[in-house]
Parts: sequence; structure tokens; C-alpha cells
Amino acid sequence: MKTIASQPKIVVSADGLGLISQAGGLLLLETLRVTGLGRELSAQLERWQPARAIHDPGKVIADLALTLALGGDCLADIAMLRAQPEVFGPIASDPTVSRLIDRLAADPVRALRAIRTARATARERAWTLAANHAPGADGELIPLDIDATIVIAHSDKQQAAPTWKKTFGFHPITVFADHGADGGGEPLALLLRPGNAGSNTAADHIDAARLAVAQLPKQRRRQVLIRADSGGGTREFLSWLSRPGRRLSYSIGFTLTEEVQTAILALPAHAWTPAYDADGRVRPGAWVAELTGVVILEGWPKGMRLIVRKERPHPGAQLRFTDIDGHRFTCFVTNTRRGQLADLELRHRRRHRRRARCEDRIRGAKDTGLRNLPLHDFTQNQIWCEIVALACELIAWMQILAFDGPARRYEPKRLRLRLFAVAARLVRGGRRLRLRVAAPWPWAGQLVTAITRLQALPAPT
Repeated sequence: MKTIASQPKIVVSADGLGLISQAGGLLLLETLRVTGLGRELSAQLERWQPARAIHDPGKVIADLALTLALGGDCLADIAMLRAQPEVFGPIASDPTVSRLIDRLAADPVRALRAIRTARATARERAWTLAANHAPGADGELIPLDIDATIVIAHSDKQQAAPTWKKTFGFHPITVFADHGADGGGEPLALLLRPGNAGSNTAADHIDAARLAVAQLPKQRRRQVLIRADSGGGTREFLSWLSRPGRRLSYSIGFTLTEEVQTAILALPAHAWTPAYDADGRVRPGAWVAELTGVVILEGWPKGMRLIVRKERPHPGAQLRFTDIDGHRFTCFVTNTRRGQLADLELRHRRRHRRRARCEDRIRGAKDTGLRNLPLHDFTQNQIWCEIVALACELIAWMQILAFDGPARRYEPKRLRLRLFAVAARLVRGGRRLRLRVAAPWPWAGQLVTAITRLQALPAPT
């Protein structure tokens, strides 16, 4: 006979004192301090502070970013910070927060410029503190992934429209800087667009790329590799990337047109060379060739190379209408002049496969406030997207400054589950505040080590 041990009845009361429910938020507060982001926001947004106002607009925006990083998804969720002033300080009321968003949205050009200036200054500081862990510190190119995503609207919001996926909402375009295989990434641009915006609109790609490059420290702006799918393979966008003096590298998908298909079929057998697998070894059933001198590229940027890969689809794969003679073909363009075809194709394929990391970053942004734009006016939601970017950057900078190993790749949901939402007791004594995390918590040591590491870093002077 089996017995089932019963759980003792738990009596609940709301009389606990000194308890903190978002103790891991101290990680984000310390990141605000060491990067100087809070101070920069206060300086840039000073003009929007009314006379005799108590709350600093920069701190209100920083508090909203903290709210989203901790899992909030609307302005009212700032209440979870307001309930813990010992850790997060004085927090503005809901009406004060709403009025600030209205004031910023009434002057969106200057407001967005101010927030972006603060972000760029803090990013340079964060990358300086990260030293060898910062993107581009090894002299390699910094991949900037451009991709659009769908944000569904569940009510009639300004400029919400039917999307190409037959949903209703918005179609923002994003640019993320990839931290490499050992890290995550950070948003450099979140450009809000109506739901019916196109996937291959060159003007939007140019605006997003310009905003993204402006976010980089000046010494890193010539270490850029622009990556995009075939939606970015437009003549106007590639011409903008190739403009003299810009010095931007690119590796971008290219549409397989009828002219390209005809050129592929006309290639002689000796034009194809074996392609490599991910380990740099010859891969059976895959070849690569160059079409630059075969396809007429009149009007396209000078120095643009068109490269095609041919491979047999894996068993069970469904053939597409662009598959010719039982082979699958993919094209990309690049302005890299040196290197063997197989090496260039392997670089693109590695980069292209890692573009799935951009999808991971977008998923993380949607878990940090981008899944549903909560405001009605388009300009208000533009400000909201900028706050989402701030929240994602706080998380990314915290990871490269405070963690080693797998924790640098944690997505927001995992960070909240393991570190941010941990409970602790705030103890006063000896003129000091002490945060005591529960000893049995499996990640308590990791949290304490990370906070200690951040507290050891100096704030900007």
C-alpha cells in the first residue's frame, strides 16, 4: 500500500517587514550607475521637467526601463518598484508617468534624439568597462543584424494596419549588435512602422542602419558588418552602404530572379568549387560559384560581388519552385574583395545561420515590452519602443559586465526566473543596508557575485 505525504496547511498573512520581492533588480540598478545611463537620461531630458516638479524625467524613464526589464508590460507596472522604495528610491505616480509620456510624444523628434544620445553615451561607457568582452574589441567586424517583426495590436491604435501575415498591428524594423557566440546582443535601433510597411523598403533600411551606426562608439564605426535577408538586397540600400567614405562591410541575401537562374544554368561545370561545412571541411553535395561577371549588374554598386551556393536538399526536404534540377540555390552579395569563394560563402553561411540569433534577440525584446504596444498614439508608442530598447540594453550590459560563462546568454525570461525575481530580506545595521538572499536559492551565490562585481566598478565622473 502506497502512502502520500500531505503538505502542511500554509497560513497566509500580509504582515512581513523588510522583505524585497525583486531583489535581483539591484543588478540593473548597479548597471544604471556604472554606465552612467541614469545620469545621461537626466541631463538629456531636463527640458521636459516642469517648474516645481518633484520627479526627474530622466529617472522616470529609467524606472520604466527597469520595470520592463523586470517583466512589466505597461506603464502601470511601475507600481512594483513604487512598493519597494528602499531599493528603487522614490517612484513617480501613474498620472505623473502618463503626463511625461504625453510631453515627450508632443515633441517626438527632440525627445527621441535626447534618449538616443543618452543611450549612445552609456553604450560607449559600458563597452569601455567590458574591455575584451565588448563587441569589436578583438578587431573583428561587429555584426549588425537588420530584421523586421510583427507586433500585433488588439485594439484600433493609431497607424495600426493589416500586415503581410494577415494580422493587424505594426511592423517595426530592428537592428541588433551581436555579441558573438559567447554572449547575447543589444538593440541599436527599434524603428516603429505601420503594419502595412514593406519588408524591402530601402528608405526604412537606410534609416535603421543610420540610427544603428550612430549608436556605436566612434572608434568602432568602421568595424561594421551589415547583415540582412533578401529584404535588404535592394539597389538603393546597397548603394547607400557603398557610398564613398562610409566603409561599411555587408553580407546580404539576394533575390533569385529569372536572370540569375538563367545565369546559374549557363555556368560550366568547372565554375563550381566545393563548398565547406561548418568545420571548414569540404561538404559533399554542395558547391559555390561567382556570378559577378555573368549576371549584368548595371546600376548596382561598384565592387559588389554576387555569389551562389548550390546543394542537394537534405532527405525529406520539400522542394521549392526556385530549386533547379533537384538542387537548392541561394545567393548573397558582399563587398569583400579578398578570400576564396568557399571561405566567403562559409563566412556568409555562418553569419546567416547566426542571424537566427537576431530572432532570439527580437523574442527577448518582445518579452521585454515589445509584444504589445500599450499606448494609443503612434508617437507615444515610438517613445515606448525607445524605453524597450533601454530595458534590453540594461540587460545586455549587465550580462557582459557582471557574468561569465552561460549566464551571458540567458534570455530575459530565464534571468527573471533565476535572478531578478528572487526574494530577500533588507536588514539595517551599523549605518548600512544589507540584502540577505535566501541561502537555499540555487543561484544565490551567482547573484551575490554578480552584484559585488558591479559594485566594484566606478561610476563615470
